[in-house]
Amino acid sequence: MARRKSYNTFEMSYDEVAEHMKGNDTIIIPMGSNEKHGAHVILGTDTVTAMGVVEVAAPLAETLHTPVIPVGYSPHHMGEIGQGSGTLTFSGSTYRKIVYELGMSMIYHGYNKLVFVTHHGSNSKVVDEVLRKLRYETGCFCCWFKTPTERTMAIGGQIWTGPPEDTPGWHAGELETSTVWAYDESLMDMGKAQKDRTHAPAFMGDKFSKKDGTGHVEFMGAENTWVPMEHHEYSDTATIGDPFAGSKEKGEKYFQVAGEALAELIEEIKKFDVKVTEAGRERASLARV
Repeated sequence: MARRKSYNTFEMSYDEVAEHMKGNDTIIIPMGSNEKHGAHVILGTDTVTAMGVVEVAAPLAETLHTPVIPVGYSPHHMGEIGQGSGTLTFSGSTYRKIVYELGMSMIYHGYNKLVFVTHHGSNSKVVDEVLRKLRYETGCFCCWFKTPTERTMAIGGQIWTGPPEDTPGWHAGELETSTVWAYDESLMDMGKAQKDRTHAPAFMGDKFSKKDGTGHVEFMGAENTWVPMEHHEYSDTATIGDPFAGSKEKGEKYFQVAGEALAELIEEIKKFDVKVTEAGRERASLARV
């Protein structure tokens, strides 16, 4: 009996991956997270959101993806003992090394173009250095695609009905409630849902304010001060927005729209005349140890 068709290399044999690579030297590498969210959704919310997009994009672009890495850079979600229970995090240096070695593994096998995909915003904070390292050392093309959310909602923004002050693309709000619901409704417990917003950390006093989940606070009407805050210092329930505005149907629409956008991006990347250098393949070989 033949193996069922899959675009996930985890579910394929080595010869199937090698055969596919003959016609497509681009690979998707999904990067997840396991961190405290509002209690109505799961710690793996960002992971399933990224995978919902990737699983739509991969067949549309006829491009394989690796298994998702379900842990990311989430030190600010660890909280005080008992607050962020179950949260996992890599340090920034460990996370960069993981990105580097995943990329080098794919380059070693013959891939020339790497498309990392994440939904978790903080994964994006620490990767510029390592993406440049991959490119400079090997000549590969690599990019970091952040699924539409938070302040980058140009794609799929029409799906959400919540007002801007409810920040529909933020933590465990309308968007992430919808995506978990659409990915696997058995992972939901709307009985625990709470609508909530952010605030500046109490220790900063009343001259500071905060409107969403970035690392910025507002002072004198300007949002130009970045502070390394803990998530629990500015979000009491790990929910930023209105989960009651979410729905399974909205999540399904989001996966389709965002997946189509990622697929279109990949189709353009596939056209790039980019090849890893001979020295780059040698570096990839050395990166195995």
